This record gives sequence, C-alpha cells and structure tokens, in this order.
Amino acid sequence: MDVALSPTLPAANASSAERSASVRPANLLQLWHLTSLDAPTVAVTWCLAFACAARIRLPVWLPFALALGTWAFYIADRLLDARKALRRSDAASLRDRHRFHWQHRRVFLPAAIAAALAGLALVLHFMPMAARQRNSVLAAAALAYFSSVHAPAGFPLPRLRRALRIPKEILVGLIFAAACALPAWSRMATSRLFFVPIFLVFAALAALNCVAIENWESESAWLLPAHIKLLSLLIAMATLLLAAIAAFLHQPRGSVLLIAAASSSLGITLLDRNQRHMGPITLRAAVDLVLLTPLAVFLLS
Repeated sequence: MDVALSPTLPAANASSAERSASVRPANLLQLWHLTSLDAPTVAVTWCLAFACAARIRLPVWLPFALALGTWAFYIADRLLDARKALRRSDAASLRDRHRFHWQHRRVFLPAAIAAALAGLALVLHFMPMAARQRNSVLAAAALAYFSSVHAPAGFPLPRLRRALRIPKEILVGLIFAAACALPAWSRMATSRLFFVPIFLVFAALAALNCVAIENWESESAWLLPAHIKLLSLLIAMATLLLAAIAAFLHQPRGSVLLIAAASSSLGITLLDRNQRHMGPITLRAAVDLVLLTPLAVFLLS
C-alpha cells in the first residue's frame, strides 16, 4: 500500500491545512489519546486480563508485540485518514486526533515503522511456527479490513465490505477483541467454553465504543443517541448475568472480568449522557479510559 504522506495540493491549500491542523493537548489524558497510546493500552490491558481470568502466564514479549503492532496500526490509520481528507481539500472533516498526527507526521511515520518492525522482530524471534499460522489468519483479517477502508474506491475490497453491509464498528470490535483474546485462548488446554462469553462481551464492548464515537462525531451515524444508551444498558445487564453464572460455576476470575466489562458499558452510558459538558478530545479519551476497568482483575487476583 502506498503510504506516501505528501498529498498533491496547491501551496495555499497546504499551508491552510497545516495551520488548521494545529492541536495542543491540555493534559496527560488528552496527550494519551492524541498520540494513539490509548488503543495499545486497552489492548494490552484486556490481553493480560484474559490471561489472568484463564490462569495463564503469558510470555513477557507478547504484550509488547501486541502494543507495538496496535500502535503502528492506529498511527497508520490516522495518517491515511488525514492524507485522504487533505487530498479532497476537506481538512474541516478531520478530527483532532487526525490533525495532531498530521501536524507531527515526521515523528509519527518513522515511529510507526519502527514499532511495526520491532513487533515483527519479536514475533519472528519468539513465536513458534504453529502459533504464527494461527495468528496469520487474524493478521490477514485485520489487513483486509484496513485495506477495505483505505483502498481506492475502484478496488474490490471496499465494494465487498459495502456489499456485506456489516457496520465497520462491529468488524473493528471483533478483530480488536480477537487480537486481545487469542494469546490466552491458544494456550488454554481445557475449559475454553467459559472463555467464549467473555470474548463476545468484550467484542460487543469494543463495538459499542466505536459506535459511541461515531455517533458523537458524525451526523451520519447509524444509531440514534437513545439507542446507544439502550444498547449499553443491555450489554451491562447481560454481562452481569453472565458474571453471576460464572461465579456459580466457580469461575471467580471470569466473573470479576465480566463485572469489569459491565462497568465499562455503564461508563460509556454516563459519558453519552454528559457528552455536551465535555470537550471533544477529553470525551474521546474518556471513552477509551473506561475500557481499562479490567485492571481490577489484576488487583483482586
């Protein structure tokens, strides 16, 4: 994929876009979001939480590889989104995270390349061949989705994604959850059945996160605000029911993780109710911050 980051624009337009791209974080929470560190933090937290719930000790290198790969993926996504908007002379459609990445693209682009290469080196050095084959399926799915979003309109992948009529938020939720759960799942010898509901809950939670962001930032969102509140409450109620079942089946760590997930869902509900009282950067950072509730799994275990 061509990732050259110098769109063909008239000089005047380019300078105007550069000026409009200036974004300054006001605090560490905003900086955490604007530098795309929120996604790898959530990914590593849930990866370790899945392993903790399954009573599995992951190798030290694996969370680092996951964090590096996730960070590189998100940086590339935001730079390409910014590039596409600037090619259309549509800088006004960019969000603060895209503007910040484009403003500092000379730092972010080499950082993303270095992170991707470092993550790949860890995988090639430490991951057994059988595990690479399992993970290659997930990597191919992530690459296919990425290509379907950023490939030119004439390419078959974007047309295929539109033909399937699967909302991108659901696809992102499934791929993100699978990347976090696969390390623990692949190392489990038995008792995988209890793991499936936890995975589905996190996939729903990750999709809800994306849906809420889309609803707050876009007028063409496919869910109404009332639907987000209803959906988040339903996810929380269903998750608490699963937590009670897990506790009854003597799966205390799984129960705690499910309670943490229900708390995250309720957190998204509260953010949706108070969105008008929060700045866009803080709101966008906070919706990822509430996904860190599985840290309670580590504290209680």
